[in-house]
Amino acid sequence: MSTLTGKIALVTGGSRGIGAAIATRLAEDGADVAITYERARDRAGKVVAEIEGMGRRAVAIQADSADADAVRAAVDQAAAELGGLDILVNNAGIFPTGTIEELTVETIDRTLAIHVRAVFVAAQAAVRHLPDGGRIVSIGSDLAERAPWPGLSLYAASKSALTGLTKGLARDLGARGITANVVHPGSTDTEMNPAAGSHAADQLAGIALGHFAEASDIAATVAHLAGEGGRYITGTSITVDGGFTS
Repeated sequence: MSTLTGKIALVTGGSRGIGAAIATRLAEDGADVAITYERARDRAGKVVAEIEGMGRRAVAIQADSADADAVRAAVDQAAAELGGLDILVNNAGIFPTGTIEELTVETIDRTLAIHVRAVFVAAQAAVRHLPDGGRIVSIGSDLAERAPWPGLSLYAASKSALTGLTKGLARDLGARGITANVVHPGSTDTEMNPAAGSHAADQLAGIALGHFAEASDIAATVAHLAGEGGRYITGTSITVDGGFTS
């Protein structure tokens, strides 16, 4: 029997890249999966079709993670359409860069809204649906632990905040057996950061294993935390970066 058979998951930002890999991996492990997307309706539809091709149920929900009301509504819609919610994966994100002198207040506000407030709001909405023993996994970044180049102050700050939020969630929800963890990916071969891209060489120079991760590597860690093997892991950060932060 698949490890997540009978479970229902919501993956925010699940139309491409790491989010899509997480959504399809959870489906492979037996879960029905809802995803959110902001603009990529066609890509979201392809992810849904792939999941349905595995014999699982799937739904795509349009939601801008910078809009707190949209985040709440997406959680409630996922639970309503799929009949509950067991796993919340907070994956939606952006990658703002710029030195401290260059960043605007608007960029600061949107980044914190997507990377911090949306995670808080989604968790807050999800706990009304999660059963005892539910799972919350947030996707951070190894750049929360190490900022090797200029221009990462805002991004690093927003991802670092997930560590504190995750520890607080673990304490708040531990009595119900609900776990909360953050996974920090390193350089991952996606459309946004291709392994053959113009910025790859600098990243590769710092990776102990000498190559980028595949999105499936990140998804595997999330799937472990979402499954039975993750039942006693909570309030912690797991870095999946090939040794970049070692």
